[in-house]
Amino acid sequence: MASNYTTSPVTAESLNPKVLKCEYAVRGEIVSVAQKLQQDLQANPGSHPFKEILYCNIGNPQSLGQKPITFFREVLALCDHPPLLDKTETSSLFSKDSIKRASTIVDQMPGRATGAYSHSQGIKGLRDTIAAGLEIRDGFPADPNDIFLTDGASPGVNSTSPVIVMLKVHMMMQLLIRSEKDGILCPIPQYPLYSASIALHGGTLVRYYLDEETGWGLEISELKKQLEAARKTGITVRALVVINPGNPTGQVLAEENQRQIVDFCKKEGLVLLADEVYQENIYAPDKKFNSFKKICRSMGYGDKDISLVSFQSVSKGYHGECGKRGGYMEVTGFSPEVREQFYKVASVNLCSNISGQILASLVMNPPKVGDESYDTYLAERDGILKSLARRAKTLEDAFNSLEGVTCNKAEGAMYLFPRIRLPKKAIKAAEEAKKAADAYYAIRLLNATGVVVVPGSGFGQVPGTWHFRCTILPQEDKIPAIVSQLTSFHKKFMDEFRD
Repeated sequence: MASNYTTSPVTAESLNPKVLKCEYAVRGEIVSVAQKLQQDLQANPGSHPFKEILYCNIGNPQSLGQKPITFFREVLALCDHPPLLDKTETSSLFSKDSIKRASTIVDQMPGRATGAYSHSQGIKGLRDTIAAGLEIRDGFPADPNDIFLTDGASPGVNSTSPVIVMLKVHMMMQLLIRSEKDGILCPIPQYPLYSASIALHGGTLVRYYLDEETGWGLEISELKKQLEAARKTGITVRALVVINPGNPTGQVLAEENQRQIVDFCKKEGLVLLADEVYQENIYAPDKKFNSFKKICRSMGYGDKDISLVSFQSVSKGYHGECGKRGGYMEVTGFSPEVREQFYKVASVNLCSNISGQILASLVMNPPKVGDESYDTYLAERDGILKSLARRAKTLEDAFNSLEGVTCNKAEGAMYLFPRIRLPKKAIKAAEEAKKAADAYYAIRLLNATGVVVVPGSGFGQVPGTWHFRCTILPQEDKIPAIVSQLTSFHKKFMDEFRD
């Protein structure tokens, strides 16, 4: 019997309009089409002009073949099943330092179990470890009480996102946005979790445009321009989002630029939301990651001078543990009364998952020189990062060789964001298909080659320009096929629509 929804009390029109307004391009129409094509290939091999789907759309390293770090997984395995620590066989199967680390962590876990709830900010011993790691990274003190362990970085932004980084962002948007009159300054192009989260919480996205001509530079003059324009319309701008290294744009901010940003936030009374989840992903030899916490402290700004929230996730970096849903945010520069509200919101979710908490502590305190696992850890970490750098360069060169395509250098993160100048006939064909021009290109590319990229229109871009985001995550032996397929398709596409 066919289902009848005519009497349902819930219709699309009666849903929360904030949910209907929310969009998340990274898992939108393109991915739905790709999954359908993959099902076709499995059911009927040879049914399409390609043998496999090549996913270049999302930062999900292990789904594309990246191996986890051995030390991290050994510690996790032992923590998940503590009786292994008492078995004689364990010493021959696990490294001495992973056994020692797991023993320490197990003693810190409530009930010695990863299946138990923890303190709402996370296990105190793990926060101690992360704080110690931050002190080593930045050269300035870090307080474990400033650290909130979350299910990735997303929860601090928005818990409804399919990506972990959103929980931290969720928390911040909940706390900052009171109505549509509250705005958040976000970069364009931006990772769409921010626009999605702001929409879900009923706030206003205040766009500031990165300068593609200067390698996706962040200009203070642009921040001032957009801030003043928003204020003139009655918007109270509460915070500035900075993504460093950039997603989807791959740039790494210079230290002097970061100092300018800090001064801007202090002068304008803005909370600085620093998305730093790609901090280990630096490929340009002349670039270095500096946390905004380090920049603030080096400028002499303390807790009472500027409000800063820094996001980190185990999903990215060289570890790529997306499915473990681990991360944290460091919260500084807020009054005790505001901190109470942070804790209250964190308490609503009880706690983040324990395995993710453990991983976050391991990322901030990996094996050291002299540890049994150190050589293996170093080889695995450096092997992944060096391979990512090679992949980025190969794809960058390939994009820049295509007619009408320009691509800035991938200095960091996991993505390239090439600009594509499409013929007028192609833009007209897209309009007739009721699609953005870059979405039309991406769908055509997918159906012809099996290569999945995300249209730039899903991230935001200067009106009249077109882009797409391509990850550098497919395994290195797949990159030549991606380049070949994309090059062949692009030539045919441009010839078809040549003016």
